[in-house]
Amino acid sequence: MSVVKIDIIGAPTAFGQPKLGVSLGPDAVRFCGLKKHLSELGHDVADLGNVYGSYRPEYGTHDIKNDEGLINFEQVKDFSERLASTVEASLNRNHFPFIVGGDHSLSIGSISGMANKYNNLGVLWIDAHGDINNSETSPSGNIHGMPLGVLLGEGSEELVNIHHEGAKLKHENIVLIGVRDLDSGEKTYIKEHGIKCYTMSDVERLGLDVVITKSLKYLQDCDGIHLSLDVDSLDPLEIQGTGTKVAGGIFLSEMLIGLNILSKTELLVSADLVEVNPLLDDCNDTAEKAVKIAEYIFGQSQL
Repeated sequence: MSVVKIDIIGAPTAFGQPKLGVSLGPDAVRFCGLKKHLSELGHDVADLGNVYGSYRPEYGTHDIKNDEGLINFEQVKDFSERLASTVEASLNRNHFPFIVGGDHSLSIGSISGMANKYNNLGVLWIDAHGDINNSETSPSGNIHGMPLGVLLGEGSEELVNIHHEGAKLKHENIVLIGVRDLDSGEKTYIKEHGIKCYTMSDVERLGLDVVITKSLKYLQDCDGIHLSLDVDSLDPLEIQGTGTKVAGGIFLSEMLIGLNILSKTELLVSADLVEVNPLLDDCNDTAEKAVKIAEYIFGQSQL
């Protein structure tokens, strides 16, 4: 990877899910030397601090649902608007926005902030979950299970229209990787809309390096690629510090090989790294591994 001007953007939202601690994720990852490690790879790195909306993350109201059954709707909407503006400003400086969360609802804001610059944005969604629910299909009402659906124009009109009106992504420009815990409505939606999906069984059969290579070829006509990586894509034997662990995931060594391949494409223009929860972690081990993941996103290799 050539030298990149990276803007680290902390996104300490916990409003999309019910477990306390994920709002501490950005600072836990910083504590493990994120900026230092990325700078040592030769990149020009600026830490822009944390984005906050009108509601502070420690004051979440996780028991309040709106008329559509969405939990913390106003807080998620407000935060998403603030984050979208910060991401767009980073892009306007020709920088690479690297958003560190925080729960996965933040991707509503991060990808909405990309939409004015990229008309045909591709997305690699590496996650144990599809995050493609809406208010009708979600079993919980937690918005961290809905960001991809929102970005495709499904569900709450107010969330869909964040930053500017309408869907921000096209079905044919998304690749799901490593999924292994899909709700029934998500399975139906993925099949009906022909969304490219490599389940964890596919990853085990092909290898993550092959999956990433195939995914990049599939997205080759996009004008940019956004990576959204949830640490719960990793196997629980590897990580403890995340809120929705699912057995049978990707091992860190496999992940780093795949990310090394991804780092070589010039189409990669932005990334999210989400769902690190230090309150559930063991001696900040997950945050340490998140920094290692970040290094490989930005060109680290074993030799």
